[in-house]
Amino acid sequence: MTYDITKQVERRKKKFYGLLSKLMIIFAIVFVVCGIIFQNGYFFPAILLALLYYFYTYNANLSFEYNFLQEYFTVDVIRGRRGRKTTQVVYYKDIEVVAPPDHDTVLKYKKKGGTEKVKKYDYTSYLEGIPYYTVIFTRDREKVKLLMDLDDEILHALKLKYPQKVYIS
Repeated sequence: MTYDITKQVERRKKKFYGLLSKLMIIFAIVFVVCGIIFQNGYFFPAILLALLYYFYTYNANLSFEYNFLQEYFTVDVIRGRRGRKTTQVVYYKDIEVVAPPDHDTVLKYKKKGGTEKVKKYDYTSYLEGIPYYTVIFTRDREKVKLLMDLDDEILHALKLKYPQKVYIS
């Protein structure tokens, strides 16, 4: 690749995310008001609910950033829109295959029905209609499987650099 590509992917929120977060806030407020009116014993559940809300929203708001550079690409995980951590650094020379999940080259790495066991990391959005790709690479003599939402620009850039390793659906 002759240029850098960055892509942001936001994971779909769980089904009852909005309802649960609103219920936690409402019950925390009710416990605080009850603690003010009746006794201090209601403050402890209010504090626990506030902490639960913080950790729930921190882990539920999940997004990923793919940075494709000259010699390698990175995957950053962003939790709660504030905590960024680089979780994967993959050198292109270590990639074995990039293909859709139902392609013949990656079927042997499937969890059910595959013949090879690999460590799997899921960096997809879970959105309907957005295809994801399987990236198999070697790290420390061990194969690793990444699931990623790769767009056409990234796939074509990878295909130009490594035509024998990239399969586009």
